[in-house]
Amino acid sequence: MIIDDKSIFLYGETNEGAPLVIVNTFDGDEHELNELLARMVDIPYTLAVISDVNWNDEMTPWDCQPLFKGDKPCTGGADDYIKKLEDDIVPAIIEKLKAKPAYITIAGYSLGGLFAIYSLYHTNIFTCAVSASGSMWFPDFVDYATSYNLAVMPKRIYFSVGDKEAQTKNAIFKTVEDNTRLLCKHFAKLGIEDTFELNEGNHFKDADLRLAKGIAWVLQRPL
Repeated sequence: MIIDDKSIFLYGETNEGAPLVIVNTFDGDEHELNELLARMVDIPYTLAVISDVNWNDEMTPWDCQPLFKGDKPCTGGADDYIKKLEDDIVPAIIEKLKAKPAYITIAGYSLGGLFAIYSLYHTNIFTCAVSASGSMWFPDFVDYATSYNLAVMPKRIYFSVGDKEAQTKNAIFKTVEDNTRLLCKHFAKLGIEDTFELNEGNHFKDADLRLAKGIAWVLQRPL
């Protein structure tokens, strides 16, 4: 279905009252992610993949200039996109389901993982969050996350990063592992159940698998 210029792909929509997982992606239907997830968990769930996301705008909290040759600037449209999720997209998804979901998890990879954490400061519709290889290198994000109050106290947050992601000459990108670990400790101090997983490889290795592992970690722990 199409909602507000986004293509929405639903998996498990007949699983009445099951947890709903929202995943943002810039392209594709993430059917491989769903296949991996289905093999990892033994409970019903509904996966809603929101495709055609304007990645460097809607997944970023504020402006960020290009960080390498050929990179695109980030234009900080996350607040507007969160409102679109709240007002239009998520209600339309729930309307397609047989019953109200038990809870909603926001999950994402790379900038999508950054957005998943940022959204917790601006909406109360998400109970859990998954940031797989999230872009926690994003300038000033750690300071923001550790200084401002959450809009909702999530039940559970999953963080991961690849063990080679910080092995770069780029001074900003190389902070990703330290920043992710720092945020995990910060949320734990707030009393939130969270975890950090170090995966093998660089940022581009096993993206679907990493995201599926994070979602499975959330789903298999009863609230």
